[in-house]
Order: sequence, then structure tokens, then C-alpha cells
Amino acid sequence: MIKTKFLPLVLCLALAPLHAAAQTSVDEVVRLDVLDGGQTARGTYLAALRLTLQDGWKTYWRAPGEAGIPPQFSWAGSQNVAATAITWPTPHVFDQNGMRSIGYKSQLVLPIEITPKQADRRVRLRGEMQLGVCREVCIPAELRFDRALDAGAGRNPAIAAALAARPYSAPEAGVTSVTCRTEAAEDGLKLTAHIAMPPAGGAEYAVIEPGHPELWASEAEVSRNGAVLTVASDITKPGGGAYALNRSALRITVLGQSHAVDIRGCSAD
Repeated sequence: MIKTKFLPLVLCLALAPLHAAAQTSVDEVVRLDVLDGGQTARGTYLAALRLTLQDGWKTYWRAPGEAGIPPQFSWAGSQNVAATAITWPTPHVFDQNGMRSIGYKSQLVLPIEITPKQADRRVRLRGEMQLGVCREVCIPAELRFDRALDAGAGRNPAIAAALAARPYSAPEAGVTSVTCRTEAAEDGLKLTAHIAMPPAGGAEYAVIEPGHPELWASEAEVSRNGAVLTVASDITKPGGGAYALNRSALRITVLGQSHAVDIRGCSAD
């Protein structure tokens, strides 16, 4: 079942007028299905949320950029679920009304590895996904899902392809060092990361995730000098207040034309 649910107004004002979005029904532009990938050798279950979008529409990555709506998930109603782990396929960078956003077009298959509470009981994946879908207008939406998973289901090619489309890890991409320096800025801290890595192809774009839900990172400035990529961003805490930046919790994603790289943490510069 699909229904619209308007998220906080501030998320939508930069994207499109709400009255225009209200004229388009969510179920006209996006459909959600749950894919079943069976049980793994570790005893976990593989599933995926598959979003199928109408031509010209897109949705957003976990860090959607300045012009996007971040997706949110609730697993309320699920049964025999102890933990979930999402693997995000490599997203695309879009130019939108003079701002950059990060996401997917046409289709998104989002693999989920589920750890059951009890190995001998069936897993039921039930909940909702809040997201934004955009073309000329943007529609905040809530998509509900409910499926009992089959431990004996075979390998699902769509899930396998989405897992293979994840960004490379730092070792896979040939990253040899990552150092970070912080300095005081007007509204918080300026973070500068130096990443020793081969080029990811073409123009490189980077996203910094501070690793804490109360912190926000500005769009990163990226430059390259030979084998070293420099990524700089302002880290702030909306609403003010003191905060400490945990370097080990930082996540830097480098997006290039040939591949993407997922970098976890950095050492002091």
C-alpha cells in the first residue's frame, strides 16, 4: 500500500512548490516491491526493497546532497528481526536547480541483510520507507511493505547485481592513507581530508558524513594533486551548541566516472 505523507516543509521548499507536488499521485510514479534472497551460510536473510520509478523521476541516496530528501526507514511490525544492514549501490550525481543532489533514477534495488532473533523461526519484514521522488516537482512519500521471507528462496539476480554495484572499499580502491585536519570555522569546524588514492575517473565528487545524526556537513570542495585527493567541508551542528568530532566515525564517499570509493574514518593530520 502506498500513501503520501508530507515530511517537514523545510526539506521541500528548495525542491518544488508543495501545491504542485500535491497534483501528482505517488502511486503514479513509484512502486515498491520486496525481493527475497533466501538465507545465507551465516544464518542471516537477504532481502531487498526495489523501487521502480516512472521515466524522468528520481529518488535519493542516504546522503542526498543540498537538494534532496534523505530516506528514512521503520521496521516496526517486523517479526523475528534482531538487526538490519543496508548496502547502498553506487548513486549518481544530479544537477537540480543550480544545486547538486545524489540519488538514483529508473530503479533502485536496496539490499538488506537481516539477522534473525531466533534461527529456527520465520522472518517477516514489515515497515515503511519515507522518501522523496522528484522530477519537475518533488513528492515526499511513505511506502509500506510487508513480506514473510523464505529461508529456502534461491539466489536473486537483482539483489546480487545491487550488491556488486556498491562502492569499492578503501583497500579495494588502492587507498593507502587518509588523514584529516580540523580548524575552527564561523559556525563550527572546517574539516580537510587528504586521501592517497588512484583517480576514480573523470571529475571526482565527494560526500562527507560526520557520523553523528546531530551534525551536518556542507557540500565538499574537491581537488587533486597527483596521487592525493583533498576533500574539504564545514561541519556544523544545526541549532548550535558544543560538539566533538569523532574521526573514526567519519565516512567519506568519493564518486568518480569509473567507480566510487567508501572510506571509513581518518587519522589526525
